[in-house]
Amino acid sequence: MRCHAEIRTDDSLNPLATVGPAGYGPTDLRNAYGITASGTATIAIVDAYGYANAEKDLATYRAQFGLPPCTSASGCFRKLNQAGQPSPLPPDQISWSQETALDLDMASAICPGCKLLLVEANTNSLNDLSTAVTTAGRMGAHAISNSYGAAESKTFATYEPRYNIPGVAVTVSTGDAGYGVQFPASSPHVVAVGGTSLTSASNSRGWSETVWNGTGSGCSTVFAKPSWQVDSGCANRTAGDVAAVADPNTGVAVYAPGSTGASAWYVFGGTSAGAPIIAAAYAINGGSVNYAADAYSQATALNDVTAGSNGSCGTYLCTAAGGYDGPTGLGTPKGATAFGGATTSPPPPAGQPTLAVTVSGNGRVVSNPAGINCAGDGLVCSATYPTGTSVTLTATATNTKRDMFTGWSGGGCAGATPTCTVAMSSNQSVQATFQKQRQPRA
Repeated sequence: MRCHAEIRTDDSLNPLATVGPAGYGPTDLRNAYGITASGTATIAIVDAYGYANAEKDLATYRAQFGLPPCTSASGCFRKLNQAGQPSPLPPDQISWSQETALDLDMASAICPGCKLLLVEANTNSLNDLSTAVTTAGRMGAHAISNSYGAAESKTFATYEPRYNIPGVAVTVSTGDAGYGVQFPASSPHVVAVGGTSLTSASNSRGWSETVWNGTGSGCSTVFAKPSWQVDSGCANRTAGDVAAVADPNTGVAVYAPGSTGASAWYVFGGTSAGAPIIAAAYAINGGSVNYAADAYSQATALNDVTAGSNGSCGTYLCTAAGGYDGPTGLGTPKGATAFGGATTSPPPPAGQPTLAVTVSGNGRVVSNPAGINCAGDGLVCSATYPTGTSVTLTATATNTKRDMFTGWSGGGCAGATPTCTVAMSSNQSVQATFQKQRQPRA
């Protein structure tokens, strides 16, 4: 996994330290996004490797901008390893320490009254990072910010259930490589956060935003479309959902370590800035969270971004449009109203296990009780069931004259019988494999 922080550089591409804060600070960001409350909830920041000076550098940022202290002594700030323990912590790695500084500072800027929980994964592997996400959910975070990703792959489907934490906002940056889908932003259980260029303007809002051309977006080839996402140009999950400032040229002030390890003021961008900003908006709202569905049911409580693109796909998947588009989703925060507490159907109770089904080949898998209806090679579908539920899966080839079901794997399922029952005592992953039948020679 690659972190999505982008640091402004000089002409020689060296990180450009500034004498004092040079990018947008908390007052700018809260004004641009209509945030007035201070919040009290817990925001978890998940990053890789260690950051020994995290609390010290955070104190410098907060003091510079007049934010209240957030210390380990007061219980406001906690730093844990991916197992949820205060030690041992992983070794420092400069680029990830910079990422962590950006995340902590942006969460503080938007939600100065929130508690901060930093969970440090042992490495930047998806296994370690997703383990840290699970830990953050277990530790009581209201929102979990993730600013990393990699090009979407079927191999990542194994880890997707770890991002399904009912009742918790799991925000994920969509990437800094332009048009294209990255995981974990493509998970249907996260809030995928795209990026904008943010500038002051002489309009009623006082600010203007366009698509940042580096933001990621697109149509998943792996994950099914969640029920609350209804755009017509992508049959599967579409990224992103919402957006916030990401352009390094209109970037944010961050106090972070430089290449030598000594800390200074820098200007950062990247969709890494957006993930903690949106996580903090959820924390400000503080209401019940139903994945990204709350934003879709309250789209008028967002600033619609209607100009700019991040590629040349020729559709809304890479070009801003009125209403929904891929690069900025439904838009950027207009206060915290869109970030929780709106949907009429509450999420499943926390702690219910998730069943994820991967279809390999041309076939369909349906479940009883209902929840899984998955068809298409490489597609991953998931549903949550009460602990102790027995879920029966049935596999059917798309074309019985051409294709055949050849077997199950995972979740206690095995063999080529087309039905299998999974006992939901914990998260389970099952794969159904279909292959073409050998045709008799004429």
